[in-house]
Amino acid sequence: MTMSELTGLHVVADPSLQQRERGTVLIGGSPLRIVRISEKGADLVDALLDGAPVPPGKGATSLVRRLLDGGLLQPVPQSTPFTAGDVTVVIPVRGSLEPGLLDGIGEVAHIIVVDDESSPPITVPKHTTHGVSVRCIRRDTNGGPAAARNTGLAAVTTSLVAFVDADCLPRAGWIASLLTQFGDPNVAVVAPRITSVEPVGAADHPLLSRYERAHASLDRGTQRGRVRARTRVSYVPSAALLCRVDALSEVGGFDEAMTVGEDVDLVWRLDESGHTVRYEPNVTVGHRHRTTPWPWLRRRFDYGTSAGPLAKRHPGALVPIEASGWSIATWGLVAAGHPIVAGAVVGATAGRLSGKLDALSRPMPVAAQLAGRGHLSAGRTIAQGLVRPLWPLTALAIIVIPWRRMKLALLAAVLAPSVIDWVRTRPNISPVPYVALRLADDMAYGAGVWVGSVRARTIEPLVPDVTSWPKASRYTRWRTNKAQP
Repeated sequence: MTMSELTGLHVVADPSLQQRERGTVLIGGSPLRIVRISEKGADLVDALLDGAPVPPGKGATSLVRRLLDGGLLQPVPQSTPFTAGDVTVVIPVRGSLEPGLLDGIGEVAHIIVVDDESSPPITVPKHTTHGVSVRCIRRDTNGGPAAARNTGLAAVTTSLVAFVDADCLPRAGWIASLLTQFGDPNVAVVAPRITSVEPVGAADHPLLSRYERAHASLDRGTQRGRVRARTRVSYVPSAALLCRVDALSEVGGFDEAMTVGEDVDLVWRLDESGHTVRYEPNVTVGHRHRTTPWPWLRRRFDYGTSAGPLAKRHPGALVPIEASGWSIATWGLVAAGHPIVAGAVVGATAGRLSGKLDALSRPMPVAAQLAGRGHLSAGRTIAQGLVRPLWPLTALAIIVIPWRRMKLALLAAVLAPSVIDWVRTRPNISPVPYVALRLADDMAYGAGVWVGSVRARTIEPLVPDVTSWPKASRYTRWRTNKAQP
């Protein structure tokens, strides 16, 4: 946003935001950062969080821009230069369209269905029940979803394009609800939340169906935010996306060499090019999930195979484990049966961190809090990495390591993410089948990571990133070097 476009904007606090030193020190964002502001700036932030709009003036708007980019504040746009009449919907399909999909889209300028060599060719009505014209473009060869979307994109004449997968069920008004985000000219893509919808025949596999409703692979959660690799919302799927046509053209659209993960690559390229991609979970689009075991596992495996190609295009964006050496040492000591020494390491970490918090009058309490949260977060990351991309190494270690305590620690790490997730969400499925399905889910994805890495001839997705806050991650360093002339 320019200064004038920020004026009048409403914002809300990101859930991570902490205000310290009477509001002159702000802690939060993803990745975590500390921002020191003046007392006048603190008064402005308080007023904004009480519901006041951004006032005019270079100082106010530059501060708000800084906090928005850092993820400490989230925008609440209330106006847009676009209407649904500025949107063309592109639907790539190979096989069949979800019944009700075309009518569920609502009122837009046009709908383009791209038939990616379906057999037999699909048929579509000339108009929806809303009177929207429907055009079908048939491809002579099967090029995959990226090629199909690019084919549709080339035929779009409106300013915005919405991509919707053929197995989705949009809810009424979803496009209109996303349009306000485009009041910010920096925003190139807005993604709704993708929720799981019960498919026909799901009763044949009720456990898998209930698991999908609780842990859908395309659901990015309930917290809005800017989409960027190595952050809280690291990617969004292309099951439903609303995009600026000119921004997509600028980066060359979808990469047709990728048959899976092309959506992740697109949003990362847009972000790396200076555009903004936003996730808006208050808007939802339903997605028919797979409920038979083999297709479900194969899809998870396919998702994992994208890791290799993505890692070569965006080095450091995908890592199995991201943690500091202090956190790895802490959890290693716990696993080895030395909790007192581990506690001493945590205390030493807090002491070192307090020296980096010179903006605070009493840094030690905040340092202790951040260190504790950091070690807990690292523990979850390490456990998830051991059971997902690195599970073959974890399984081998459990077999060959002679120490019983270490074997039990690794088994606990394997089970911990699933058990904690079940306790936290209390899904409509018993803990044992939930944990079993979650393990199968993670292992299928992890197997795909290994296969994708071998195909791409890279070990990047399998190499942990050991770094200590506030040092930059591998990905941040790569982006910085890439941006330099």
